[in-house]
Amino acid sequence: MGSMFQEEGSSSVTSSPLQFFSMMSLSPSIGSPYTWLRELKSEERGLALIHLLLTCANHVAAGSLENANVMLDQISQLASPDGDTMQRIAAYFNEALADRILKTWPGLHRALNSTRIVMISEEILVQKLFLELFPFLKVSYILTNQAIVEAMEGEKMVHIIDLNAAEPAQWIALLQVFSARPEGPPHLRITGVHHQKEILEQMAHKLTEEAEKLDIPFQFHPVVSKLENLDFDKLRVKTGEALAISSILQLHSLLGLDDEALRRRSPLLSKNSNGIHLQKALLMNQSTLGDLLEKDTVNGYSPSPDSASSSPVSLTASMTAESFLNALWGLSPKVMIVTEQDSNHNGSTLMERVLEALYSYAALFDCLESTVSRTSVERLKVEKMLFGEEIKNIIACEGAERRERHEKLDKWIQRLDLSGFGNVPLSYYGMLQARRFLQSCGCEGYKMREENGCLVICWQDRPLFSISAWRSRR
Repeated sequence: MGSMFQEEGSSSVTSSPLQFFSMMSLSPSIGSPYTWLRELKSEERGLALIHLLLTCANHVAAGSLENANVMLDQISQLASPDGDTMQRIAAYFNEALADRILKTWPGLHRALNSTRIVMISEEILVQKLFLELFPFLKVSYILTNQAIVEAMEGEKMVHIIDLNAAEPAQWIALLQVFSARPEGPPHLRITGVHHQKEILEQMAHKLTEEAEKLDIPFQFHPVVSKLENLDFDKLRVKTGEALAISSILQLHSLLGLDDEALRRRSPLLSKNSNGIHLQKALLMNQSTLGDLLEKDTVNGYSPSPDSASSSPVSLTASMTAESFLNALWGLSPKVMIVTEQDSNHNGSTLMERVLEALYSYAALFDCLESTVSRTSVERLKVEKMLFGEEIKNIIACEGAERRERHEKLDKWIQRLDLSGFGNVPLSYYGMLQARRFLQSCGCEGYKMREENGCLVICWQDRPLFSISAWRSRR
């Protein structure tokens, strides 16, 4: 085990705490370096945690559960959900790797999770906290609404389909813009799709109330359904109305529906990545988790903002997504705005996903470290109930159960293009509004850049979310 931290033919690196790992056994029978590990400085501890996590993931991928168990124990000694950034991330990655191991005993896994119930109120709360603590959704709302307003200029009957109707704030803002239209507001109908009836009822109440206040003719049409089970006839798209579609952080969840069938057809896809070894030498002067990760490579593989998964699953598991996009195209929307997490979390191997997820969630946790107090209860809730659950899904789940299959903008451009959609460049005015809003957040870490007429929102230089607009190409 200790040799995993040694490069072939390399001498010990005096500046790295990992030189000590190479000289000690990590077998529990010989003793543990816990006491010494806990005395590490923050940067050294972060570095050690990255190596322990990657080593643990490597053992899990290879099915070496005894070694993985030792690693999980050591990570637990260093990680903490209320520590520094790396300690917090490590706590959730550790839990996700443990959950993946537990899934090899389905009865045990089910028994331990049998009483776990997520209340609708908790689901609403964590989404609201994400909206408040980060600017990403607000930027998406600004650009989505502006794209709809410009596409619907002069239209008297407007129908919007919201594929995740959970937050009324976006459409309240749109109602206010429509009410100020020089030619008067259109007759507006919003069809909201969500799997929780109660959430749709709240949406209907708040939006109807606002429309009455502004004297806008308005209807809210609820469709209680999960996205993958959506009956398109229930959307009630009518002739003579101009249609817009809004999809915020939804389409990626469709990419895994045919995964099991693909695995059955191609056994090669289910092979584990078990030949990856860790490089030892890392610089010790990093100040943030992003810096720590930027220096790390695994077998020469270092994820970058531009790297894209070329795994077979990523390229071919989109049959259900493709049919869904084809059905959206068939509705002939004047505009469709898509917001997605801009990350490579859909790789076929566990190691690939662990690495990419470390990079992107490092950036998200860094955002919070820079903008929210470490003692904030709201911050802890977002990290545990939102990011922690996403990390667990990316790492512990396979097949249709793995829904958090985030992919990069270039993949979505390919998919939407193949489904008959043409890109609509986001408007200059919309981009200007978005830029002003980001600047008003008072945090220099948030940046935005234009890519092929689409927008990518970054933390420092790390892309995190993409926003793009489309129309049916006939």
